[in-house]
Amino acid sequence: VAVLLELARDFKESPPPVGVDIILWDGEDYGKEGDLNYYCLGSKYWAATKPSSYNPLFAINLDMVGQKNLSIPKEGYSVQYAPDVVKLIWDTAKQMGVTQFVDSTSHPIYDDQLQLDNIGIKAVDLIDFNYKYWHTLEDTPDKCSPESLDAVGKVLLEVIYRKLNTYPYTQ
Repeated sequence: VAVLLELARDFKESPPPVGVDIILWDGEDYGKEGDLNYYCLGSKYWAATKPSSYNPLFAINLDMVGQKNLSIPKEGYSVQYAPDVVKLIWDTAKQMGVTQFVDSTSHPIYDDQLQLDNIGIKAVDLIDFNYKYWHTLEDTPDKCSPESLDAVGKVLLEVIYRKLNTYPYTQ
């Protein structure tokens, strides 16, 4: 949310060359762990009720991007459903010298991005799932890193303001 708030501030001060919608949802933590019927309720609802005329180029899901020692691999479903968007983001990070985006692929993660992939919207999940405090009482603000949040935000701003003119990405 911290990254999204800063992006929204930037978008207000300097409107991007494309429309950007910020959607907040996260239903994965509702219900019993492992019961996918109760995961991603907000994104499932949104995907089921999206107007047919609304067709974004792609979507980027931010999830668990604020921890210290951030290391974001290419999430498995993102590579499967949106390889060109993954390439755009990771190539941008590499060109910027942002080392938090690592050139490895993680296992597929059932998350909000998959609900969009399922209706034909290319979606990427930015997630560092290797976080030992996840779903514990020790998951507190002191575990967050301003440097990690800044790195993710800067890469997204670069993609939105300067790299979308190369999309679809084929380099």
